[in-house]
Amino acid sequence: MSKEPSKDKKDYDHQRLDKVIHARIRFAALAYLMSVSEASFVDIRDSIRATDGNLSIHLRKLETAGYVDCIKSFESRKPLTNYRVTEKGQKAFIEYLGNMGKFCEDVPALQAETA
Repeated sequence: MSKEPSKDKKDYDHQRLDKVIHARIRFAALAYLMSVSEASFVDIRDSIRATDGNLSIHLRKLETAGYVDCIKSFESRKPLTNYRVTEKGQKAFIEYLGNMGKFCEDVPALQAETA
């Protein structure tokens, strides 16, 4: 027999967290891309300290979700891959941070730090 949550009880539904963003590498890559207008694969990799293989898989997932655009070009005959956050990605990231904040607003240790 389970208790029903009271109507005034806070909602901690884990499904409010975007599972595309919630993976550590995807979160870090998206956070980095939110801080710049565009970045190369190498810049992202070095900034978030990911391996080439891991990062390429995670960036592909962000691209499939429509959160980032992949821009391929050549510079001095060398292939160059850049990424930028889409409008959909910006909205999803901001919503994700808002939901994380809601999960944390009743944590006493965090309340003491912001007071």
